[in-house]
Order: sequence, then structure tokens, then C-alpha cells
Amino acid sequence: MKIFNKIVIIGTGLIGGSLGLDLRKKHLVGKITGLSRRKKNVEFSKKIGVIDCSATSLDVVADADLVILATPIEVIIDIGLKISKKIKKDCVVIDVGSSKEAIVSKLSRVIPNFVGCHPLAGSEKKGVTNFESGIFNGSTCIITPNAKTNSQALRKVKLLWKKLGSQVIILTPKKHDQILAFISHLPHVLAFALMNTISEKFLALSSGGLKDSTRIAASDPELWSQILLSNRGNLLSAISSFQRKLDLFKLVLRNKNNKLLMKILEAAKEKRKKLG
Repeated sequence: MKIFNKIVIIGTGLIGGSLGLDLRKKHLVGKITGLSRRKKNVEFSKKIGVIDCSATSLDVVADADLVILATPIEVIIDIGLKISKKIKKDCVVIDVGSSKEAIVSKLSRVIPNFVGCHPLAGSEKKGVTNFESGIFNGSTCIITPNAKTNSQALRKVKLLWKKLGSQVIILTPKKHDQILAFISHLPHVLAFALMNTISEKFLALSSGGLKDSTRIAASDPELWSQILLSNRGNLLSAISSFQRKLDLFKLVLRNKNNKLLMKILEAAKEKRKKLG
């Protein structure tokens, strides 16, 4: 069942390319056109059948039914503003950015059918060669409407993500950014900081524990510097909360308070079990 006929994916990296794969595989859309700042991305995407054709100009969105903004965060708003003057009135536009307040606030003012989205899928890998079919199946997609969001566009976007196999959760852009600061952005900061704390001379002796806890430190620095800065207010609060927990560890260790230390560790263990 086609939900949209012609779609344009702007940014055919890991998320954009994987979306193209699954939208085609599940026959949810018709013709797919891809744009990317990296020519090799769209060429490879076309070669393996992720997209039907490539384009170099934003003018290609003129007759699109759906436009997916899958670019780095710093350019989502810029491209959104540019295509707002080129798309047809009923074109639905979504983004897949990791922070939402600024994006939704600005683009919902100029695009009548804009719907902010954040699929919690992907990995620390990036780029066209890491396309992966099925990454959205069983994942969560957070949709962040505001007062300006068109209800019909929202219904179609919800249906699209559900057909891709995602569990859809509706949050306000503000609540999304507050939560993601703790469950995504803070863990990345901790992984980056931990790797920078450990002497390179010690790495040869490291075991699986270090690899497990720092896997996301291998994430793309350019991408994550943009994400962290885009949600810096909420992230600073999350870092302060973590620092208080770390200070407590220092205190119990300094005082050799085994009883309190055990209580802290047990509480963390029980909470971790809830992640599955």
C-alpha cells in the first residue's frame, strides 16, 4: 500500500539510505529521488536500488509528496527553509534529527505539513556503505508535533513509521529534548570522556567491559558535535546530575562506606534490568 507517491530523500547516509531501502521493500512509496552533498552517496544509493534517481538541485522537491530531511542537524533548518518556497502546498516534510525544539519551532512556521520525527535506530557507524534494511523494525520513532502540526499529515506520518515496524511515541519537542539529553546525549558524552580518560598504553589490556561501555565513542565526531551543541541546555543539566552521582561515589569510597556503596550498586543493577 503506497502512502506517498513521489518522495525525495535529502541526505542519503545511514538513516536516509536505510529509510529508502525499507520504504521500497515494503512498497510504501512510489518513485524515490535522492540528494546528498556527497556525490558518491547518491551514486551508490542508485546503484544498489535505494533510490530511482539522483538530483543536484533542491528544485526536485517541486512535485514531491514527501520530503525526508536526513541531513546533519546544522543544515536541517537551512534546507527546510529553502524548500519551503519550492514544495507544493500539500507536500509532507519530515526530519530525522536527534534534537527537536529548534527544528520544529522554525520549520512548522513555514511548512504547512511539517512533522518532526526522531527514529531511535542506526548505530555508531555512518555513511552510505552502512545502509541496513530492517533497522526500523522493532525500534521506536518519536514524533514531535506542536500546535501548528496538520492532523492529516500527522496521521500519514504515523502510519508510515508503523508500516516500517516502529513503535510510535508522541512527545512535545521540549519533552523530547529533555529526555534524549539523558538517554542518548549524556551516554555519548560519558563514552567520549571515558575514552579520553584512559591512557592509550592501557588499551591493549582492556576486556569486553570497556568495549561494551564505550562502543558509541566510535560515533562520528562531526555529527555528534552538532547534536550535543543543539541540545546543550538540557545536556548541561544532565551532566550536572551525573556529576552529583559521581561525587557520591567519591564520597562513599573515601569513607569506605560499603553499606551505602552496595545500596548504590544494587539500585543501578535493578534499573539496568528494566532495559532488557
